[in-house]
Amino acid sequence: MEKGNRPELKELHCSDLAKEIDSFLGDGYRLDMIMPADDPREAIVSKVGESVRIVLSPGLSRQGPPEGGTQNWIAGRAGMEYRDLIPDRLDGRVIASHIRITEGGEVPDYVHYHKIWFQMIYCKSGSIRVVYEDQGPPFVLEAGDCVLQPSGIRHRVLESSVGAEVIEVSSPAEHETWVEHELKLPTSEVKSNRDFGGQKFVRHVGRHAQWKAAGSNCIVAETEIGNATKDMGRVRTMKIAGHGTALVESGDAFVFLYVISGAVLPPSKCPTLHADDHVVITDRSGVTLTALEDSEILEVRLREI
Repeated sequence: MEKGNRPELKELHCSDLAKEIDSFLGDGYRLDMIMPADDPREAIVSKVGESVRIVLSPGLSRQGPPEGGTQNWIAGRAGMEYRDLIPDRLDGRVIASHIRITEGGEVPDYVHYHKIWFQMIYCKSGSIRVVYEDQGPPFVLEAGDCVLQPSGIRHRVLESSVGAEVIEVSSPAEHETWVEHELKLPTSEVKSNRDFGGQKFVRHVGRHAQWKAAGSNCIVAETEIGNATKDMGRVRTMKIAGHGTALVESGDAFVFLYVISGAVLPPSKCPTLHADDHVVITDRSGVTLTALEDSEILEVRLREI
């Protein structure tokens, strides 16, 4: 029940958002919206004739690390744990998250969609079963796969292997996640070329990637995300053999480099990047990466932010 289609909102402040949501659901309300996904502090619930906006009281956001977790991991939406990779989020323009699902099996998710300008998800390890509106039956994201999730596309995370991990890059940093109460997935029709607000859904399967030479002892695999976003965003992976180099082109407002494996020497004045390290480039400059050992790197680019 989006803005414009719901009764006037009542507002309630609380000290525990998850507990307050559960209380309303127990009283017959339904969840309509929650935000942000990585550290929820606002939600909308409703039932016939009434809609309530629940807001976490100021100063109570940001939880400590979940039990058994490592520093900087926090509990997010649908049982997922998040680690923020860009602490200042570039003044709210971009968020890059390292997300993990510690428990295997069914994920407590629901059909939903995001109000977003750009969002891609790269599967770093493990496997996750997902389903998307108009894209056919559920499929499994495996390590090396990635998807572009256009704004408004309905989707759901169904199942996960134990400890599956993904890297997610989204713009803007904070955005609304709306629950879809009517549409059931999978949809009966497949519309693989459907336009969602100027973008098309992309599923890139890593094991089917076409690798091309680029640089010294370097190969790259491009995705179709550039075409699907009219080059507003581009995503590729690079493999650099030990002592080889790769050129990261100049020109885009945001470049995010995440080391999947190995070790690389980034631009001057930056320490060596090892597996799970990352760097953000925002000055539109080009840089050369030098691999200290066989390495694989995820590159996400946004033309403007």
